[in-house]
Amino acid sequence: MSLPLFYYLAITAIYILVSWAIYLPYRVGQLHFMTVANMAISAYFAAVAVQQWNWPFIPVLIVSVGIGALFGFLVAQGIGDAPCFAVVIVGFTLIYLTKTVVENTEFLGAAFGLFNIPKILDKSKDNRMFLLILSYAFVFISGFFIFRFDRSKLGRAASTVFVDKQLAASLGVNTKRMGIILQTSSSALGALAGVLYLFIMRAISPNHFTFHLVGICMTMLFVGGYTTQWGVLLSAPALWGMPLLFPEGLQSWKVVIYGVLLITILVIKPEGIVTRQLLRKVQRIFIKSPS
Repeated sequence: MSLPLFYYLAITAIYILVSWAIYLPYRVGQLHFMTVANMAISAYFAAVAVQQWNWPFIPVLIVSVGIGALFGFLVAQGIGDAPCFAVVIVGFTLIYLTKTVVENTEFLGAAFGLFNIPKILDKSKDNRMFLLILSYAFVFISGFFIFRFDRSKLGRAASTVFVDKQLAASLGVNTKRMGIILQTSSSALGALAGVLYLFIMRAISPNHFTFHLVGICMTMLFVGGYTTQWGVLLSAPALWGMPLLFPEGLQSWKVVIYGVLLITILVIKPEGIVTRQLLRKVQRIFIKSPS
């Protein structure tokens, strides 16, 4: 496998995980951008653990995801049932604070970041294949649990909260507990993506975890369709691969193109390309096809 193909496939998996991390809290109408801050915190912890403390990969992965989940859980105690705007402000603030702290901490590489992250396997080819398999294994596992959640009582309760929080509360739904569960899960998923990204790139910089990443994943989520988990599986590889086909002169305009695309899809088809109605139509086709 060529190096460009490896990076395309591996980063696509990261974008899927991060987009799903944003999708989960949005099931109750909250845009939880703290996911990106969790990516940075967990990735930097993992970088220090493997470089300075010589920890093996598995403990690094487990502890890093645990740190992300714990951080998300603690913050969710205050914003579990907060309005969308308040959650957005908290997320943006934490991204800014995390970036500022890292840029002013020499131990973390300051503005330059940390490089030469140790490989998990000695041979580069084996290491890349292992990371690719591991990344998509986590995509599959995460997708399975999100699928189960969407079709559970909790998932139906989340849909009610999204439509009308007061109605959901009157039906006995604990909206704050629901928000805490989804924000904590989102933080853990973001932390997982951050650790995988670290070992894929073998370098880390505060510029990797900025509002730019929020914009990309927001575009992937809303273009693919925010009402289901499946749209991201189409939009992430398409939108991540699209700029790679641009002439070199247009590469620097990809963020602008993403922004225009996001605005266009929100105006023309607010629910995105893959909607629940579309999934039901496809399901009926496959159910009828055997007869």
